[in-house]
Amino acid sequence: PHAKCVFEGVLFDVYQWEQEMFDGSKATFEMLKRPDTIKVIAIKDDKIVITDEEQPNDRAYYDIPGGRHDEEGETELEAAKRELLEETGLSFKNWRLIKVEQPHTKIDWLVYLFLATEFESQTDQKLDVGEKIDIKLLSLDETKNLACNPKNRYLPIDILDQVKTINELKNFPEYKN
Repeated sequence: PHAKCVFEGVLFDVYQWEQEMFDGSKATFEMLKRPDTIKVIAIKDDKIVITDEEQPNDRAYYDIPGGRHDEEGETELEAAKRELLEETGLSFKNWRLIKVEQPHTKIDWLVYLFLATEFESQTDQKLDVGEKIDIKLLSLDETKNLACNPKNRYLPIDILDQVKTINELKNFPEYKN
């Protein structure tokens, strides 16, 4: 509550605050803040939608669709639907939040993981100018195998390892806070 923004960046802001230590002395603490991230496990035709992506000055990588939750007034679910549609052109009927995590304690940043099932329609991708994304539909086993691939960036293996079939994944429980 006493933190002050000392730097505003394009992606990260830096906050600092003074905190009293156990011996009565004071020290300056700081934390980064960035927009939250949305990720989506989408299942189409009993296959998992995987992105094979490339961005300038970065190696190609495998991932699941997702991106920043950075549009004002947009809910996490709306951001997930928007990101999936932009990156893949795919839309789905059923959506369920299955995981929320804060990957780093010193960064005010949450990653929301959604499950999308019951494919509805497909349109053209609407990629940013710094994105090249090819879509792959892989079986559960093929997706799990990609987790060991050096091109893997964020395949939620902790979720995938909890299921043995695509039907178990489709019925993965909703996130409880």
